[in-house]
Amino acid sequence: MAEKSTQKKLMTNWRWWLCSLLFFALTVNYLDRQVLSLTYEGFIKPEFGWTDANYGTITSAFSILYAIFCLFAGKFVDWMGTKKGYLIAIGVWSLGAVLHAVCGWATVHLVSGVDSVAALKAGSVAGETMSMVVTVSVWLFLLCRGILALGEAGNFPASIKVVAEYFPKKDRAFATSIFNSGASVGALAAPICIPPLAKAFGWEWAFIIIGGVGFLWMFFWAFMYDKPEISKHVNEAELEYIHQDDAEEAREKAEAAKLAASEPKLSLLQCFKYKQTWSFVIGKFFTDGVWWFYLFWAPSYFTNQFGIKMTEPKGQALIFVLYAIVTVLSIFGGYLPKVFVEKKGMNPYAGRMLAMFLFAFFPLFSLLAQPMGTISPWWPAILIGLAAAGHQAWSANIFSTVGDMFPKSTVATVTGIGAMAGGVGSMIIQKVAGNLFTYAENAGDAFTFLGFSGKPAGYFIIFCFCGIAYLLAWTIMKSLVPKYKQVEV
Repeated sequence: MAEKSTQKKLMTNWRWWLCSLLFFALTVNYLDRQVLSLTYEGFIKPEFGWTDANYGTITSAFSILYAIFCLFAGKFVDWMGTKKGYLIAIGVWSLGAVLHAVCGWATVHLVSGVDSVAALKAGSVAGETMSMVVTVSVWLFLLCRGILALGEAGNFPASIKVVAEYFPKKDRAFATSIFNSGASVGALAAPICIPPLAKAFGWEWAFIIIGGVGFLWMFFWAFMYDKPEISKHVNEAELEYIHQDDAEEAREKAEAAKLAASEPKLSLLQCFKYKQTWSFVIGKFFTDGVWWFYLFWAPSYFTNQFGIKMTEPKGQALIFVLYAIVTVLSIFGGYLPKVFVEKKGMNPYAGRMLAMFLFAFFPLFSLLAQPMGTISPWWPAILIGLAAAGHQAWSANIFSTVGDMFPKSTVATVTGIGAMAGGVGSMIIQKVAGNLFTYAENAGDAFTFLGFSGKPAGYFIIFCFCGIAYLLAWTIMKSLVPKYKQVEV
């Protein structure tokens, strides 16, 4: 007994070291994703002669490709195993990130009439040659973003799998919340570190240095991760702690297998027969793109609207404040429905829908971003931050509505359909925004909207859509499924 007590007292805690690795991986993930948006206006746009329509094409392609790859990433990680699957995923996305840096060099070698990268940076290329530079560079960046999306799609499936392998049930939610906070840390760190790197060493080095961190992470992962049963860093006491749920999980698995055998299954096409599926699809289609718009276009907005470069401390502070608000407020996304269910006695679906209705009002703050921006750029940063926090709270609940209404055998299928709908919606808003901003900029004072003209009018139009998208989505969802109704097959 004393020996067992001593052993437990000396239990290793290797699982938390691995959790910290997952945290850093997601932090790097968000940093890699934001290098383009934070270097676009000040460096890449003038060098390659891009318009916002070109940038919108690139961001829209990333959105839809990421959604498609997410459908298959989990299967890939299961097939390859956790260690190799995660290594390949972060290796691919780090390679994609670093490859952005050679797009200038590759453009020079693919377009005749361009002497050097220095000529591009100096703006000495013009005419038809410059048109070719635009076309070729956009395609090269599209290729790099596709590689980035392919690798990044494997991050969450691999991370969730590690948590399931190394943590008992009671610790999994906490471990997931720890590594998932890497997204917020990455979003906060990006404006602080990326623009200064680009200013000091060139935009290419911003991609290389940030992308290179992923390769460094791979080194630690290769030496630190093994399955707990064979890891030399996990002693018997920790292994016993990790596997404390094994007997219970085995029973649950057996029961689930019996239930699955008796539970009716729906094919992909059959899912579209139900209003509940369309409710989820509509919710994702209208709202996912709003988050991606804020992520990809906020730096460009502050530069165009206020002349504040992301290499300036004020520009970095504006983006930091925006995401700090998102980070702090979005934690209430999962708490409010719990209050409605536990304290008000509502059924889970009704509680979630009421919470989503309240969260749908937060994006309305974006309607004030443009008018209040005439006073100070800090107002848009705060208002967009509140709107984006509303999205994160909304997003935390909409996935749960699938589990409320569909049998377990169909949840993954419907979730995949919704994720794809969100990707399509995001692709559309990115493309529309880019084309609209280019058109509005060229039209100048001839293009007006509610007292604003030119490009500011274009931003105001998109902000208006972002503001009403959630209430519109909620209204359609509620009309399709007025009250809780389990799908009966």
